Amino acid sequence: MSQISHLAATIFRRGAGANRIVVAVAGPPAAGKSTIAEEIVSLLPAGSAAIVPMDGFHYDDAVLEQIGCRQRKRAPETLDFDGYEVLLRRLRDADADVAVPLFDRSMELSRAAAAIVPKTVKFIVTEGNYLLLDEEPWRRLAPLFDITVFLDVPREEVDRRLVQRWIDYGRGVEAGRAWIDSNDLPNVDRVLGRRRPADITL
Repeated sequence: MSQISHLAATIFRRGAGANRIVVAVAGPPAAGKSTIAEEIVSLLPAGSAAIVPMDGFHYDDAVLEQIGCRQRKRAPETLDFDGYEVLLRRLRDADADVAVPLFDRSMELSRAAAAIVPKTVKFIVTEGNYLLLDEEPWRRLAPLFDITVFLDVPREEVDRRLVQRWIDYGRGVEAGRAWIDSNDLPNVDRVLGRRRPADITL
């Protein structure tokens, strides 16, 4: 059995008798969080699971300009933590359909109420860089997760993937390298260096 299959089986067993299970998938940028979340959901019973990305709570670029954080995009301070926390609490209640925002990379902005999580969904897989960040206010998320997963990808591999990501987005090698060094890698180091232990490490 593969690691992901074993993880999905663990999540499924944990759901026995529960109305809802919230699984957190954390890791540095470009670690493969979205891919792993999709694989987990594909292995759970059809219609029983939904993905809720943390990225939907990124501040708009105009807001980042106002608060002086445009050059630190995707750092913890550039996300609406309170909004994300409230959403997780609503999802844990499992008593109503819940609208969730999604981040659109093609437009570099979040779209409000871009998806609906039905109240009948048992498994919520939420993924993001800072779900295990051992800093305030992010520590407040700990009791909202039933299972935590950390993707432990070597920094060198993360760097390689980030370079390819920015090439794919058409930013160019030099501009991409500059952005990675000034913005992405400090976020990577923060995730790797200041995290709480996870239940499962992949």
